[in-house]
Amino acid sequence: MAKLRRLGQSDLYLSPLGLGTWQFGNDTRIIWNKVDGHLVRDILDYSLNHGINWLDTAEIYGRGTSESFLGQEITNLIKEKRIHEAPALATKWFPLLRSARTIDGAVSQQLKRLRTASIDLYQIHQPTSISSLHEQIKVLADLLHQHKIKNIGVSNFTAKQMIKADELLKDYGLRLVSNQVKYNLLDRHIERKGVLDAAKERGISLIAYSPLRQGYLTGRFHDNPDLINQVGLPRKLGSRMSKRNIEETRPLIELLRKIGQNYEKTPAQVALNWLIHAHGDTVLAIPGASKLSQAQSNVQAQDFCLSQTEIDQLDSLSRQVAIW
Repeated sequence: MAKLRRLGQSDLYLSPLGLGTWQFGNDTRIIWNKVDGHLVRDILDYSLNHGINWLDTAEIYGRGTSESFLGQEITNLIKEKRIHEAPALATKWFPLLRSARTIDGAVSQQLKRLRTASIDLYQIHQPTSISSLHEQIKVLADLLHQHKIKNIGVSNFTAKQMIKADELLKDYGLRLVSNQVKYNLLDRHIERKGVLDAAKERGISLIAYSPLRQGYLTGRFHDNPDLINQVGLPRKLGSRMSKRNIEETRPLIELLRKIGQNYEKTPAQVALNWLIHAHGDTVLAIPGASKLSQAQSNVQAQDFCLSQTEIDQLDSLSRQVAIW
């Protein structure tokens, strides 16, 4: 089992890898294949019994369907004694075209869907809202003091926005614990934009979503570039998936494959391991799983540790071929 990590400066200790559950929402056929309830239960069962102790979701994932699936299936797993306790739950409020006055009601509905008395990590999904960040933070601080949520995080915030959120929380005797951002070996923009450095300086954890660049870093598209033709347009555009980019990133996949041979690991597992070890304990990651085999692969990505030489090799080559 991987050693648990402290989330920010909180009392919450999490496995380096969590499970992202966007794909459990019923609207995700646009990007991912739909995952039915029985498969959701099997994925959760395997993940939670093999070293993962937290799940990430959001109210916008399937308009609450992902949260409802999680609440239902976690309850079932506990009832069937397939797991002994509920995992830590992270979810989000979507602020676009909404005011801070909607947060309280959203949390109440999310608590019902997740079938829990308190949410372990509550995150502002992105920085654009009708209300000021100050107003949003005030509501969240009130909810925390009411014990409806336990920790406050953000998502997709720039370094400046993240620092501001942390400073605003200090006025309530609180600290920002996390910022969920897109980060992987082919997307290094949080380093260039100062997010990573600011997080390290302030003791804020970064939660990396899209840690495999929507399948790019598995190597399967490099093995068979024609598979790109089966990928939906939103996913293709979002990850800049093209045969040209496949060829330009091939050296990185080959290095992942070569390093993986030292540990009997796949390129995907090495890519995830790099994320959770390249910056000490600062970065956690939330790979998703729409198949049981993917859940099995994910948990095995945190049972080894790359050497510093291997981390440096991947870092150097990644910077040469990164798409962002």
